[in-house]
Amino acid sequence: MPCPSPPCLPFSSPQSVVFLGLLLLVLWGPPEISCQNDTEPIVLEGKCLVVCDSTPSAEPSGNALGMSVRSGTGRVAFSAIRNTNHEPSEMSNRTMTIYFDQILVNVGSHFDPARSIFVAPRKGVYSFSFHVVKVYNRQTIQVSLVLNGWPVISAFAGDQDVTREAATNAGLVIMERGDKAYLKLERGNLMGGWKYSTFSGFLVFPL
Repeated sequence: MPCPSPPCLPFSSPQSVVFLGLLLLVLWGPPEISCQNDTEPIVLEGKCLVVCDSTPSAEPSGNALGMSVRSGTGRVAFSAIRNTNHEPSEMSNRTMTIYFDQILVNVGSHFDPARSIFVAPRKGVYSFSFHVVKVYNRQTIQVSLVLNGWPVISAFAGDQDVTREAATNAGLVIMERGDKAYLKLERGNLMGGWKYSTFSGFLVFPL
């Protein structure tokens, strides 16, 4: 006499287990996503910019504008002036580097006041501007922004009838980490610039 079949238990087969899992997924819904995986900005009502970063930096990520900062190395800026009236002869005769001995801003401490050289902390687009004043007429000075030994931006002041004339220029350059930028006197004899000559720069954005 054949044995009676065992009683049928609900959800005892593999198909039933899969069906039960799908049913629970439909009822409960997918888990909420708290943050995007990419770093695209999201504008909320045109007031708040939020950036989700999967690799946040150790520095604070918020500010008063509701904007998260992806990297603390973006805070790079300097501004310096010439506090002395006359250029020491050893500076002009040896390196021709124009020195700026008073620091106004040096966020990140990437401008070396002893050598008046800016060293890039990372690859990015940097903005530089300079304003170098001569104090005597009947002379011409030419000043260049030098990047790793090569002039990239130049300006001159050569009006023979103007005493305190300025050589000034500004521009954007791409720098790698460790690149050096400074001002060089290409032509003439820089004799002055007491608190009138300035050299400034900052990181526009990293690359």
